[in-house]
Amino acid sequence: MMRQELIRMICEKSFKYSDKPVFKLASGGLSSFYVNCKPTTLSPRGMFLVGHLVFEAVKDVNPDGVGGLTFGADPIAVAAAFASELNHQPIKAFSIRKTLKDHGIVNWVEGDMAKGERVAIIEDVVTTGGSTIQAIERARAMGLDVVKVVTLIDRQEGGMENIRKLVPDVAAIITREALMAAIRGGAA
Repeated sequence: MMRQELIRMICEKSFKYSDKPVFKLASGGLSSFYVNCKPTTLSPRGMFLVGHLVFEAVKDVNPDGVGGLTFGADPIAVAAAFASELNHQPIKAFSIRKTLKDHGIVNWVEGDMAKGERVAIIEDVVTTGGSTIQAIERARAMGLDVVKVVTLIDRQEGGMENIRKLVPDVAAIITREALMAAIRGGAA
């Protein structure tokens, strides 16, 4: 139920489609579709849905924290942490910097995390997996034990397979196929 509602919301707020590849991706390539999750993940209902779905996806590995590369992962991690508290299984949120700050305590990871803690890396959209892999490497460099990766949307372009080489337990809440089915009016 929640997943179907989230698919509808993403189609309305966050998903763009064209018959021709006109959308430039972070990887540099062009695509026929584009997903910007922020209008969904930063909306109240979107946060609720994403938080509960991501919590459900990670609770089986009992992580100490959820987080990923800023900014895409931030609202997802915060929503999942909030949902975890509501479900009496608290999981902390954290954020991984894109660049190191040059003052104070220099850390890749921001949040109340300690070396050796088990974490799930969260991503909004996976294409090639590059930013997720960067997040995994930075979390590990800070001594965190990455036990799972969850992406909100898998573009189904090989990224999940690339990530799985580093972390075997990888899951997607929604796939490109499900979004396209919803756009075309089919079942997702």
